[in-house]
Amino acid sequence: MQASADSTKMECLWSNWKGQAIDLLYWRDIKQTGIMFGSVLLLLFSLTQFSVVSVIAYLALAALSATISFRIYKSVLQAVQKTDKGHPFKSYLEMEMSLSQEQIQKYTDCLQSYMNSTVKELRRLFLVQDLVDSLKFAVLMWLLTYVGALFNGLTLLIMAVVSMFTLPVVYDKYQAQIDQYLGLVRTHINTIVAKIQAKIPGAKRKAE
Repeated sequence: MQASADSTKMECLWSNWKGQAIDLLYWRDIKQTGIMFGSVLLLLFSLTQFSVVSVIAYLALAALSATISFRIYKSVLQAVQKTDKGHPFKSYLEMEMSLSQEQIQKYTDCLQSYMNSTVKELRRLFLVQDLVDSLKFAVLMWLLTYVGALFNGLTLLIMAVVSMFTLPVVYDKYQAQIDQYLGLVRTHINTIVAKIQAKIPGAKRKAE
Protein backbone atom coordinates (compact mmCIF):
# COMPACT_ATOMS: atom_id res chain seq x y z
CA MET A 1 0.00 0.00 0.00
CA GLN A 2 2.83 2.37 0.90
CA ALA A 3 4.57 1.76 -2.44
CA SER A 4 1.32 2.43 -4.28
CA ALA A 5 0.81 5.68 -2.37
CA ASP A 6 4.38 6.80 -3.11
CA SER A 7 3.90 5.97 -6.79
CA THR A 8 0.69 8.01 -6.88
CA LYS A 9 2.45 10.97 -5.25
CA MET A 10 5.27 10.80 -7.79
CA GLU A 11 2.78 10.70 -10.65
CA CYS A 12 0.96 13.72 -9.25
CA LEU A 13 4.25 15.59 -8.82
CA TRP A 14 5.34 14.78 -12.36
CA SER A 15 1.90 15.74 -13.73
CA ASN A 16 2.10 19.08 -11.94
CA TRP A 17 5.59 19.82 -13.32
CA LYS A 18 4.51 18.75 -16.80
CA GLY A 19 1.47 21.01 -16.69
CA GLN A 20 3.52 24.01 -15.60
CA ALA A 21 6.13 23.36 -18.30
CA ILE A 22 3.44 23.11 -20.99
CA ASP A 23 1.87 26.37 -19.84
CA LEU A 24 5.26 28.07 -20.08
CA LEU A 25 6.22 26.69 -23.49
CA TYR A 26 2.83 27.46 -25.04
CA TRP A 27 2.84 31.06 -23.73
CA ARG A 28 -0.47 30.60 -21.91
CA ASP A 29 0.65 33.23 -19.42
CA ILE A 30 2.52 35.71 -21.62
CA LYS A 31 3.96 37.69 -18.71
CA GLN A 32 5.27 34.65 -16.86
CA THR A 33 6.68 33.00 -19.99
CA GLY A 34 8.23 36.28 -21.17
CA ILE A 35 10.02 36.75 -17.85
CA MET A 36 11.29 33.16 -17.85
CA PHE A 37 12.34 33.22 -21.52
CA GLY A 38 14.05 36.61 -21.22
CA SER A 39 15.85 35.68 -18.01
CA VAL A 40 17.21 32.40 -19.39
CA LEU A 41 18.35 34.04 -22.63
CA LEU A 42 19.98 36.92 -20.75
CA LEU A 43 21.83 34.44 -18.54
CA LEU A 44 23.02 32.37 -21.52
CA PHE A 45 24.14 35.41 -23.52
CA SER A 46 25.97 36.68 -20.44
CA LEU A 47 27.82 33.37 -20.23
CA THR A 48 29.03 33.88 -23.82
CA GLN A 49 30.79 37.08 -22.75
CA PHE A 50 31.85 36.34 -19.17
CA SER A 51 32.87 33.36 -17.07
CA VAL A 52 30.35 31.48 -14.94
CA VAL A 53 31.90 32.93 -11.77
CA SER A 54 31.62 36.49 -13.11
CA VAL A 55 28.00 36.02 -14.18
CA ILE A 56 27.02 34.60 -10.78
CA ALA A 57 28.84 37.44 -9.01
CA TYR A 58 27.19 40.12 -11.19
CA LEU A 59 23.74 38.59 -10.66
CA ALA A 60 24.29 38.46 -6.91
CA LEU A 61 25.49 42.09 -6.89
CA ALA A 62 22.48 43.19 -8.96
CA ALA A 63 20.08 41.41 -6.61
CA LEU A 64 21.80 42.81 -3.53
CA SER A 65 21.82 46.33 -5.00
CA ALA A 66 18.07 46.11 -5.61
CA THR A 67 17.19 44.73 -2.17
CA ILE A 68 19.53 47.06 -0.24
CA SER A 69 18.25 50.11 -2.17
CA PHE A 70 14.65 49.13 -1.52
CA ARG A 71 15.39 48.48 2.17
CA ILE A 72 17.00 51.92 2.57
CA TYR A 73 14.18 53.60 0.62
CA LYS A 74 11.51 52.04 2.83
CA SER A 75 13.45 52.95 5.99
CA VAL A 76 13.75 56.60 4.89
CA LEU A 77 10.08 56.67 3.89
CA GLN A 78 9.03 55.27 7.28
CA ALA A 79 11.22 57.84 9.05
CA VAL A 80 9.73 60.74 7.06
CA GLN A 81 6.15 59.55 7.47
CA LYS A 82 6.84 58.49 11.07
CA THR A 83 5.30 55.07 10.57
CA ASP A 84 6.40 51.71 11.89
CA LYS A 85 5.60 49.16 9.19
CA GLY A 86 8.62 47.00 9.98
CA HIS A 87 10.97 45.25 7.62
CA PRO A 88 9.76 45.41 3.95
CA PHE A 89 10.83 41.81 3.38
CA LYS A 90 9.41 40.49 6.65
CA SER A 91 6.85 38.20 4.98
CA TYR A 92 9.56 36.63 2.78
CA LEU A 93 11.96 36.25 5.72
CA GLU A 94 9.30 34.39 7.69
CA MET A 95 8.33 32.18 4.75
CA GLU A 96 9.20 28.49 5.13
CA MET A 97 11.99 27.70 2.65
CA SER A 98 13.35 24.38 3.86
CA LEU A 99 12.60 21.11 2.07
CA SER A 100 11.03 18.35 4.11
CA GLN A 101 12.49 14.85 4.19
CA GLU A 102 9.49 13.66 2.19
CA GLN A 103 10.04 16.25 -0.56
CA ILE A 104 13.74 15.42 -0.77
CA GLN A 105 12.86 11.74 -1.05
CA LYS A 106 10.42 12.49 -3.89
CA TYR A 107 13.02 14.43 -5.88
CA THR A 108 15.66 11.78 -5.19
CA ASP A 109 13.38 8.97 -6.33
CA CYS A 110 12.48 10.89 -9.50
CA LEU A 111 16.14 11.56 -10.31
CA GLN A 112 17.07 7.96 -9.58
CA SER A 113 14.35 6.71 -11.92
CA TYR A 114 15.60 8.88 -14.79
CA MET A 115 19.22 7.91 -14.20
CA ASN A 116 18.40 4.20 -14.12
CA SER A 117 16.38 4.37 -17.33
CA THR A 118 19.15 6.37 -19.04
CA VAL A 119 21.86 3.91 -17.98
CA LYS A 120 19.78 0.95 -19.16
CA GLU A 121 19.13 2.58 -22.53
CA LEU A 122 22.82 3.44 -23.04
CA ARG A 123 23.80 -0.12 -22.09
CA ARG A 124 21.29 -1.45 -24.61
CA LEU A 125 22.66 0.79 -27.37
CA PHE A 126 26.38 0.34 -26.70
CA LEU A 127 26.15 -3.42 -26.22
CA VAL A 128 24.09 -3.76 -29.43
CA GLN A 129 21.02 -5.43 -28.04
CA ASP A 130 19.25 -4.26 -31.19
CA LEU A 131 21.54 -3.69 -34.18
CA VAL A 132 19.22 -1.22 -35.93
CA ASP A 133 18.83 0.97 -32.84
CA SER A 134 22.60 0.94 -32.26
CA LEU A 135 23.19 1.93 -35.89
CA LYS A 136 20.73 4.80 -35.54
CA PHE A 137 22.52 5.93 -32.40
CA ALA A 138 25.88 5.73 -34.21
CA VAL A 139 24.53 7.87 -37.06
CA LEU A 140 23.22 10.40 -34.54
CA MET A 141 26.62 10.60 -32.82
CA TRP A 142 28.33 10.99 -36.19
CA LEU A 143 26.01 13.89 -37.09
CA LEU A 144 26.69 15.47 -33.71
CA THR A 145 30.42 15.56 -34.50
CA TYR A 146 29.63 17.91 -37.39
CA VAL A 147 27.25 19.95 -35.23
CA GLY A 148 29.93 20.24 -32.55
CA ALA A 149 32.44 21.45 -35.15
CA LEU A 150 30.06 24.27 -36.16
CA PHE A 151 28.70 25.31 -32.78
CA ASN A 152 29.95 25.22 -29.21
CA GLY A 153 27.86 23.85 -26.37
CA LEU A 154 26.63 27.25 -25.19
CA THR A 155 25.44 28.24 -28.67
CA LEU A 156 23.58 24.94 -28.96
CA LEU A 157 22.00 25.55 -25.55
CA ILE A 158 20.81 29.00 -26.64
CA MET A 159 19.36 27.53 -29.84
CA ALA A 160 17.66 24.79 -27.80
CA VAL A 161 16.08 27.33 -25.43
CA VAL A 162 14.83 29.48 -28.32
CA SER A 163 13.42 26.37 -30.01
CA MET A 164 11.70 25.24 -26.81
CA PHE A 165 9.86 28.54 -26.52
CA THR A 166 9.00 28.93 -30.22
CA LEU A 167 8.51 25.51 -31.86
CA PRO A 168 5.57 24.38 -29.66
CA VAL A 169 3.64 27.55 -30.54
CA VAL A 170 4.45 27.21 -34.25
CA TYR A 171 3.45 23.53 -34.20
CA ASP A 172 0.21 24.33 -32.40
CA LYS A 173 -0.65 26.88 -35.11
CA TYR A 174 0.42 24.85 -38.17
CA GLN A 175 -0.09 21.33 -36.82
CA ALA A 176 -1.84 19.89 -39.89
CA GLN A 177 0.81 21.04 -42.39
CA ILE A 178 3.72 20.02 -40.14
CA ASP A 179 2.23 16.58 -39.47
CA GLN A 180 1.85 16.05 -43.20
CA TYR A 181 5.50 16.82 -43.92
CA LEU A 182 6.70 14.84 -40.90
CA GLY A 183 4.67 11.87 -42.10
CA LEU A 184 6.38 12.00 -45.49
CA VAL A 185 9.81 12.25 -43.87
CA ARG A 186 9.03 9.39 -41.47
CA THR A 187 7.84 7.18 -44.33
CA HIS A 188 11.00 7.93 -46.31
CA ILE A 189 13.24 7.16 -43.32
CA ASN A 190 11.38 3.92 -42.54
CA THR A 191 11.82 2.84 -46.16
CA ILE A 192 15.57 3.45 -45.99
CA VAL A 193 15.85 1.65 -42.63
CA ALA A 194 13.89 -1.31 -44.00
CA LYS A 195 16.26 -1.57 -46.97
CA ILE A 196 19.31 -1.43 -44.67
CA GLN A 197 17.72 -4.03 -42.39
CA ALA A 198 17.16 -6.36 -45.30
CA LYS A 199 20.80 -6.17 -46.39
CA ILE A 200 22.54 -6.43 -43.01
CA PRO A 201 22.64 -9.95 -41.48
CA GLY A 202 21.16 -10.01 -38.01
CA ALA A 203 19.59 -6.56 -38.33
CA LYS A 204 16.05 -7.83 -38.60
CA ARG A 205 14.07 -7.51 -35.44
CA LYS A 206 12.76 -10.66 -33.86
CA ALA A 207 9.06 -11.08 -34.26
CA GLU A 208 7.28 -10.37 -30.98
